[in-house]
Amino acid sequence: MAKKKTTVYLDEDVLRSAKVLAARTGMSDSEVFESALRGYVGMEAAAAWGRTDLSDDEALALAVEEAHRYRAGL
Repeated sequence: MAKKKTTVYLDEDVLRSAKVLAARTGMSDSEVFESALRGYVGMEAAAAWGRTDLSDDEALALAVEEAHRYRAGL
């Protein structure tokens, strides 16, 4: 998909947090913003649901497992 440059206005704390996340994960600032926006508008979920053969129960179990790992800092 083609990329297009845009300008947005963000709270300084939000921008700072995004830059810290980018540095910690090795992502670019734009990758962090795009990932967050895709998640917010549901693009990631829609794409994932379109390519899975998991049952609802299996998907829920994976989501819960991932949430536990995230909270544990893994």
